[in-house]
Amino acid sequence: MVTRLLKYLSEQSTIPLSPEDIGLIEEAFVPKKFKKKQFLLKAGDVCKYICFIEKGATRQYTIDEKGNEHVLNLSIENWWTSDRESFHKYIPSIYNIDAWEDTDVLMLPKVNGWYDKVNAIPAFSEMRKKLDDAHHIAMQRRLHTSINYTADYRYKELLLKYPEFIRRFPQHVIASYLGISKETLSRIRNKRKNQG
Repeated sequence: MVTRLLKYLSEQSTIPLSPEDIGLIEEAFVPKKFKKKQFLLKAGDVCKYICFIEKGATRQYTIDEKGNEHVLNLSIENWWTSDRESFHKYIPSIYNIDAWEDTDVLMLPKVNGWYDKVNAIPAFSEMRKKLDDAHHIAMQRRLHTSINYTADYRYKELLLKYPEFIRRFPQHVIASYLGISKETLSRIRNKRKNQG
């Protein structure tokens, strides 16, 4: 049931999982399937789970007063998704997270101390610290790129770092993720095609 997660943990951590660790992980994580466009989290609700994506893709976004979507995160297999502020502070989320494809996740709840118990597993703790550092670095770079570079450069960076996003998410979602209009993204893509 948690085979993919166990493989992921063994790849991300130098510390082996004990049989007790594996038993705890199997007990703590709740498998759930989401259909395309089904919400994992709605704005205004409290985030009660941290989700590991086994199969599928999700997007995390807000909707402004004009009804425009602003995509914060895109996630695919072997990635995690949640609103950590809402999860840890138990406050209503400002984000929506929905399945962009039919998506299978393993959900780690906070209730009954499951998150704390799993986080105490040395291999899980090591993986989480590495991911926290990597996520912080990626967010800094993304913010720096959005402030200092052109839309064309941002798209090129996305192609290099996350080519899977281009294949799996439509143009309007990619444009929102990059902080540009659909029309700008269309011009960039056409220009790249014409340049060969």
